[in-house]
Amino acid sequence: MSIRSRDSLGGRAAIVGIGATEFSKDSGRSELKLAVEAVQAALDDAGLSPCDVDGLVTFTMDTSPEITVAQAAGIGELSFFSRIHYGGGAACATVQQAALAVATGTAEVVVCYRAFNERSVRRFGSGVQQREPSAEGAALGWNLPFGLLTPASWVAMAAQRYLHTFGLTPEAFGHVAVTDRRYAANNPAAYFYGRPITLAEHAASRWIVEPLRLLDCCQETDGGQAIVVTSTERARDLPHAPAVIVAAAQGAGRAQEQMTSFYRDDLIGLPETGVVARQLWRTSGLTPGDIDVGILYDHFTPFVLMQLEEFGFCKPGEAAEFVAADALPLNTHGGQLGEAYLHGMNGIAEAVRQLRGTSANQIPGVARTLVTAGTGVPTSGLILGADDI
Repeated sequence: MSIRSRDSLGGRAAIVGIGATEFSKDSGRSELKLAVEAVQAALDDAGLSPCDVDGLVTFTMDTSPEITVAQAAGIGELSFFSRIHYGGGAACATVQQAALAVATGTAEVVVCYRAFNERSVRRFGSGVQQREPSAEGAALGWNLPFGLLTPASWVAMAAQRYLHTFGLTPEAFGHVAVTDRRYAANNPAAYFYGRPITLAEHAASRWIVEPLRLLDCCQETDGGQAIVVTSTERARDLPHAPAVIVAAAQGAGRAQEQMTSFYRDDLIGLPETGVVARQLWRTSGLTPGDIDVGILYDHFTPFVLMQLEEFGFCKPGEAAEFVAADALPLNTHGGQLGEAYLHGMNGIAEAVRQLRGTSANQIPGVARTLVTAGTGVPTSGLILGADDI
């Protein structure tokens, strides 16, 4: 993938299977068990068996190594295994890695997975408590002494500047939370199934780090999600209509850090998302008007607004009105705010369901979906499409 020219990956691979565990606050089993359950469910959905798999991709943060998952899931020899760094920014890049392996013949069937007990054990929201010495840790060292200890506090810096620049109030973020929870309320797999919220309830929720309220912050979840990728040709012989990988991209911006890129010229955008957006539009030949559903990474509501602006769905400062107007079906599974926080992997599954026509909140006539990964960090994105477009 070049940041200057169109690449040739699009259309050569497709997602053919999706599978997940239940989403809970206390899974009662190991992260390895969650990973294996998700992988098996995804293979069942794809109509494939463990012996068909020759590649695995996950996150550097996952505690279940590829060879361990292969052994536990009954998978045999592997010709490809890979991991992507930068937390939630890795989600769509796992699928990109799988597609690259398939397109080059390095592997034939690749499973991407992510599994963790993030609520019952890890609690990312508790912030930095202990780190091994590293270059990344040194960057955090400029911010920790001043009380910036949690992801919410890091995002709050950019969110506050965004509100100041465009003359908005924190209620601007509420439209994202209300939209996600509206869809989650109709999704039986969502943790907040049957529990929509109003703008008034958003505004009444307690402060976490101003200008972020509780309902601006994604939940913490135990669970696993897996995605099966193979060639577009092979996909056509499998049970479900393939979700073709029209374009896939990774991106890191200038002066990039992990969540603390405070020394950039401006804090009101997400340059890493801009890199991904330009690559996706250039490679696919599409524009924002061609997208039927957007699955945008929503660990914190302000960054959903900034993503919409970076992708060109609206002008800077106008995203809150864009969301309020329901101008684009957004996070139809409920997002990480409403369904589950699976580091964005569950969002990829929802994009596939929309193309299959099986979403709990199905949008009529979906032909193309946009999926993004974690923001504030080096990130990634996908455009998925129906096979007949």
